[in-house]
Amino acid sequence: MDSSATLEECIQYALAHQVDIRQAQLDEQIVDRTIKSRLADWYPQIGLTYNIQHYLQLPVLLFPDLNNPTGPRREIRTGVANSSTAALSLNQTIFNRDVLLVNRTSRDVLYQAAQNTANQKINVTVDVSKAFYDLLLTRQQQAILKAQIERLARNLKDATNQFKSGIVDKTDYKRATIALNNANAQLQQAREQTVAREAVLKNQMGYPVEKSLTINYDSTRLELDAVLDTNQVVSYQNRIEYQRLQTRRSLLRSEIDYARWSLLPTVSFFLNYNLNYQNQDFAQLYSRAFPNSLFGLTLGYPIYQGGRRRQNIRIAELQFERSDIDVTGLSNDIDAEYQRALSQYKSNWINYRNLQENVALAREVYDIIQLQYKSGVKTYLDVLISQTDLRTAELNFVTAQYQTISSKIDVERALGLIAP
Repeated sequence: MDSSATLEECIQYALAHQVDIRQAQLDEQIVDRTIKSRLADWYPQIGLTYNIQHYLQLPVLLFPDLNNPTGPRREIRTGVANSSTAALSLNQTIFNRDVLLVNRTSRDVLYQAAQNTANQKINVTVDVSKAFYDLLLTRQQQAILKAQIERLARNLKDATNQFKSGIVDKTDYKRATIALNNANAQLQQAREQTVAREAVLKNQMGYPVEKSLTINYDSTRLELDAVLDTNQVVSYQNRIEYQRLQTRRSLLRSEIDYARWSLLPTVSFFLNYNLNYQNQDFAQLYSRAFPNSLFGLTLGYPIYQGGRRRQNIRIAELQFERSDIDVTGLSNDIDAEYQRALSQYKSNWINYRNLQENVALAREVYDIIQLQYKSGVKTYLDVLISQTDLRTAELNFVTAQYQTISSKIDVERALGLIAP
């Protein structure tokens, strides 16, 4: 990104580099891989095992003497000293509720992860926009203070010349000096605030701290940015929080089915092929193989679990019923959020328009008194008061402008108009 950036460029940079978004995108990939890992259980599971063993002492079996059943038993050692087995197994799941749940909910789980990323993008867009306008506010404050310093410097020059001419006493140019020093101090404070707010914007964007960043904005657009249609109606479906809740409800509905599937058995098919090697002489162990193979079905069904299945089903149903209340609660929260944001915007808008008029009036008053002072009609104290009024009006105006735009962003977020 160029060192001079517009708001749109700052947002696009943040969407590509901000830490929270990058983490959310990695979470999406993790979820995708996790689902694929779980779905792999639908495919045949093929495994190979191998072992080799040597008996230090062969096992002993006791056999009774048929001619003397009550007498001592004969000890016979069985088996061979060396043996080895290679076993190839295949297992195919036919029905398993865990795998079936993953297969059924994979799309919703992926969508939920994508919605989390979208939510992070919305948050970043709002935060970057506010930080951008906040930095722009300090830049405008600096411009106002610089203009004030230029006026005060001219006033100081006029007051000094009038004092040297004997028209006024020395208090005028001393007051002008004090006012100029105060304005320079305020400008320095504004510069320090700019450094801090630039750091905030960089942090919200994920922009390198060591690189310089200059924002670029058309001041004529600010008035347009402050305008908002206050007749819009809240649509819950536009809010990412509502969409996430609907996805969660879909997953909870699947949890009910999952709990009910516990009444069904698990079924799988298996096929085994084994190669057995046995020989008393270790060197000849693999000279001959004794293979065997088999296949079959495995069925598992827990007959009685103390009522656990019934309770799990009811828990899943209650969780889904609770989500209905969550929807109602979220709808109420969205309505309240919108009303608060709209009320704040309307209040800031009225203040903004009034202060806009005050700036024009204060500038007109200052120009008139400045001319009257040069003509000897007004005192320098009148000039200083009008200058202070103009500076205050301008600073209040740009602050109100920022507050109006900031509250407009809050309203747009409440309406769900900020797209990821």
